[in-house]
Amino acid sequence: MQKGTKIALFVALAAAALFFGWRFKSDYTRLMNDTDSKPDADLLNPKVRDYQEKVVETKTDYHLGAWGAALVVSVVLFGLMAAHEASQYFGGRALKVLYDDYADGIASPDYEKAEQEWAKGNHLEAIRLMREYLTANPREQHVALRIAEIYEKDLENHLAAALEYEEVLKQKLPPERWGWAAIHLCNVYTGKLNQLDKAVVLLQRICTEYSETAAADKARKRLDQLVAEGMIPPSAARPAPTTEASPPAPTLPPGFGPKKA
Repeated sequence: MQKGTKIALFVALAAAALFFGWRFKSDYTRLMNDTDSKPDADLLNPKVRDYQEKVVETKTDYHLGAWGAALVVSVVLFGLMAAHEASQYFGGRALKVLYDDYADGIASPDYEKAEQEWAKGNHLEAIRLMREYLTANPREQHVALRIAEIYEKDLENHLAAALEYEEVLKQKLPPERWGWAAIHLCNVYTGKLNQLDKAVVLLQRICTEYSETAAADKARKRLDQLVAEGMIPPSAARPAPTTEASPPAPTLPPGFGPKKA
């Protein structure tokens, strides 16, 4: 969804909430005033109703239920949109901070041009420019992560996003950052692509190859959660750490034994 459309929706929902709230308050005030204006019953001289007199029904046009329901719906929709935008914003900020080692070249005019195209809503053009920039600056994997983020959040092409994250994991990254990029890919596997098997394999790899990182702690908790939900067997939650094989003992000629200390 383009930025202009989002702003228009926010304004429309806010205006609708204000309008429905005003109508609800107005009708509620009229109802209270009409109730207070009715004379109290005379307990000493009660009036006997004339049943032959034609009864005229009192017409009400308060519509409190309709205005109240409309107010609640507009407020809920506004809150959901605001929460979605906030999660995208802070998620993007966290991803950029995580990869700040690669941020030296972001001030480049070529990269800024790509970000300007993204801000205009030209997401595919922004990806094209970012790919050109990444080709010229292959060490700046932050740009590759930005491409994956655009595929995932703006274009909602989760398969393409997963492929981009997979390419990032093929690069030589610091252990902690490799682990967190892998965690993000696992979230795409499980949350969008329904590829639990790939997510489990990747989580196990984080635990075994990067066991001392904070990302590995997160991976272990995620595996435990999958076990608790009955999605994987308990044996899959604690993969055995990989160990290097011991070098073979040297072969000695017949009649010779190992040298004693």
